[in-house]
Amino acid sequence: MGSLAARRRKRVRLLLSAALVLVLGAGAALFVGQRLDGDASAEAATTTMPEPPPTLPDPQVAPVPADAPMPNPAALAAALGPALADPGLGNFTGAVSDAATGTVLWSQRPEVPMTPASTTKVLTATAALLALPPEHRVATRVVQGAVPGQIVLIGGGDPTLTAQPAGQPGFYPGAPRLEDLATQIRGAGAPVDSIVVDTSAYAGPTMAQGWFPADIGAGYIAPIESLMLDGGRLNPLEDESPRTGTASLDTGRALAVALGVDTAKVTPGIAPPGAAPLASVESAPLRDRLGQMMGHSDNVLAEAISREVAIAAGAEPSFAGATTAIGQTLGSAGFDLAGMTLHDASGLSVDNRIPARLLDQALTDAAGDAEPRLRPMLDYLPVAGATGTLSDRYASGDRRGAGWVRAKTGTLSTGRWLVGIISASHSRVCSFGLRTNDRPPEVSRPALDAIASTLRSCGCL
Repeated sequence: MGSLAARRRKRVRLLLSAALVLVLGAGAALFVGQRLDGDASAEAATTTMPEPPPTLPDPQVAPVPADAPMPNPAALAAALGPALADPGLGNFTGAVSDAATGTVLWSQRPEVPMTPASTTKVLTATAALLALPPEHRVATRVVQGAVPGQIVLIGGGDPTLTAQPAGQPGFYPGAPRLEDLATQIRGAGAPVDSIVVDTSAYAGPTMAQGWFPADIGAGYIAPIESLMLDGGRLNPLEDESPRTGTASLDTGRALAVALGVDTAKVTPGIAPPGAAPLASVESAPLRDRLGQMMGHSDNVLAEAISREVAIAAGAEPSFAGATTAIGQTLGSAGFDLAGMTLHDASGLSVDNRIPARLLDQALTDAAGDAEPRLRPMLDYLPVAGATGTLSDRYASGDRRGAGWVRAKTGTLSTGRWLVGIISASHSRVCSFGLRTNDRPPEVSRPALDAIASTLRSCGCL
C-alpha cells in the first residue's frame, strides 16, 4: 500500500452549514412625530406621517419545480466531455443521478471499488439516520463500587464528554461535563477514595485494520474506547490536537482530580452487578452529533456512532460488529452493497473500498423523496465557496458551482472524492459521486470542481 506518508490522510476541516438560505427583506411601519414651533402665541402642532406599505419576503432561492424537465443523458455526457478529458482526473470513476427519480444520468466505471477516505462517513450517517431516532443519546454513568469508598465510572460510548469547567467550551457544542458528574457524586454523599474505570460497553480491538499508530500523535484518531474526553484530544479546543492512547484512564483521573482523589487510585475494572447509581450525564442528541461528525469529519465520533448502530442491530459493539451493522442497515433499505468493504466507519482505514455508485445512491436517497429520514444529511454538507472544506473552492476563477455545490470531501495523499448534490440550471437536483486517483491535489481538486460546475451550468435538455 506504499509508505505511511503516502497513505496518510489529510484531516478534513469542515464547518456545518444550513440547508438553503432564505433571504428576507424586513419591513417596518415608521411613525414620525414632527413638532412645529411658531412664535410665542403659536400653538404647537403634531403631524403623523402615513404608514409606508410593508415589505414582503422575497425568496432568493426558490424550490425546484416539480415539473422541471428531465436532463438528457446524451446531452449531459457531451457537456461533461471537456471536463472529463482533464488529465488531472487520473484514474477516475463517477456517477451522476437525478435525485427525484433515482435515474442514473451519467457514469464512468461506477462499480469500481475505490478507497473512500472520509466519504465513508456518508454511509455511516446514512445507517445511523435509518437505524436510530434523531433524539438518541448516550449516557456516561457512575455507580457504587464493590468495596466501601470505591466508585465506578462507566463509559457508554460518548466521546464528547468534556472536563472543561462550566462556562468554558469543550470541543463539541452541547456536550456533557465531567464536572456535573462530580457535583452529583458529592450531592449523593458517598465517600470516594478510589475510582474504577469500566469500558466494557465496547468489545474487540481499539485500532482498526488499515490504521497506523502514528495517526494518534498526528491528531487523526484515538484508540476507540467507550470513555474519553473531547474525542481523546490532548488539547480539547484544537481539532487536530494529538490524541491520547489512554483515553479511559485519563477520564478517570480527571474525575479523581475533580473529587480530590489520588489519581494513582484510578484503575480499570468492571462495575459490580446491580450497583447503586450515583450520577449520570447524557450526550447531545444524535442529530447534533451527526452534524458534528460530518462537519469536522470527526473520525472518533464516527466510530462511536457506528457502535450505536451496532447495538441497535443487536451486533457486537466493535469494528467488526459496527461495519456489519452498517451493511445490514443499508442492505435492508435497498442499497446495492456490491463492491463495499469496510474495516471502520470513519474512512481512516486505507483498506476500505466503496464504489462511486453506492455513495451516489446515498445522496440520491437523501435528496429525493424515497427516504425522508435521510433528508438531514443535506444539512451536513459543506457549500461551495462558502463553508467547510469547500470554502476556498469555487471562490475564484470558475465560480459556476459557488453556492450551488454541496458535497462531502474525502482526501488521501493521491486521491480525492467529491460526493454531494447540486441544483442544476435546468432546475433538477442531481446527486453525484466523483473519485480521482494517482494525481496530486493541485490538479485533481480543480478537475473535480470543473465537473461539478458543469453539472450546475449544463442545460442538458
